[in-house]
Amino acid sequence: MLYVSFRKLELKKRYPLQISRGTQASSENLFVFVSDGAHAGVGELSPATGSNWTAERGETQLREFLGVKGDSDPAPSDLLSHGHSPHVLWRVMRDAQIDPPAMAALDVALWDLIAKQAGMPLFKVLGLPRDSVPTSVTVGINPPEVIRERVPKILQECGAKFLKIKLGSPGGIESDKENFTAAMEAAKPFGAGLRVDANGGWSVEDAKTMMQWLAERGADYVEQPLPEGSEDGLLELFSNRPLPIFIDESCRVSSDVAKFADRVDGINLKLMKCGGITEALRIVGTARAHGLKTMIGCMSESSVAIAAGASMGALFDYIDLDSHLNLDPDPACGAGIEDGVVSPRDMPGHGAELTNA
Repeated sequence: MLYVSFRKLELKKRYPLQISRGTQASSENLFVFVSDGAHAGVGELSPATGSNWTAERGETQLREFLGVKGDSDPAPSDLLSHGHSPHVLWRVMRDAQIDPPAMAALDVALWDLIAKQAGMPLFKVLGLPRDSVPTSVTVGINPPEVIRERVPKILQECGAKFLKIKLGSPGGIESDKENFTAAMEAAKPFGAGLRVDANGGWSVEDAKTMMQWLAERGADYVEQPLPEGSEDGLLELFSNRPLPIFIDESCRVSSDVAKFADRVDGINLKLMKCGGITEALRIVGTARAHGLKTMIGCMSESSVAIAAGASMGALFDYIDLDSHLNLDPDPACGAGIEDGVVSPRDMPGHGAELTNA
């Protein structure tokens, strides 16, 4: 018999994060625990900016889905008592229309439990080395003077080697140029590489202008230049593109990859967006089969979900696992950063645990 429990926590950000769709200063995240009595796995739900994927809604969905009755904590799960293969459960959850972040919370908890039962780090259970590439750290849309002050603090405190600059400002591309210039100048003393995420904030014409302008200033790539639903415009951008194009919001699950393989250079997956590790593995496999680059990103996650993502780090060309570095405080530990790389601990499971539990 497996037992399930839930805990909601408010996670506050050190620096509120503004993107093209809105600003987030905190989030209520849901932590899901699955125990066999000897080992306990933990996963996390983190809501997306502007979505209705809330912690409360996710807990309600999972309680009903798992057959957890009453308010006892932990409580036995009728469904999990019949087996707990993440691959089977992901499909059943998808058919039941569970929100993707809630799916991710249960999926990650199960993978964590399986690795702990095996007495192995999750990255080894997945057949992967612990090594991965350095992460980007993010600076949101802010006035240039704020960016100039904030970027050195961000880079100095964590030793990151890459800076992701959020563009798609409501002020238009002239504001974007000012913000990028401020970030570029502030990052120069640190030798940090520069990457750009527009979060769907540009039109095709603005994207053309900005991609050429950014290429001339050394940006590595541009992510999600057009809004979700405007992917036909990517064909025009892809032809003679001066920078590699990655999509994020446009690609949620593995079946989306083939739709856009002829108009992008790579995809950015998020555990909260695809429903956890199980589908993330399929997305990577599908992307590789289409000759695409891969990236893993995050939402407003603690070290729990970040450690789960880092356990897959060896699969990716680019990594953006930095949300836990902007929490005040992080309620969990287990996803440290060293020499710019976020790595899971070499211990059974994904290596993270709640310290505020």
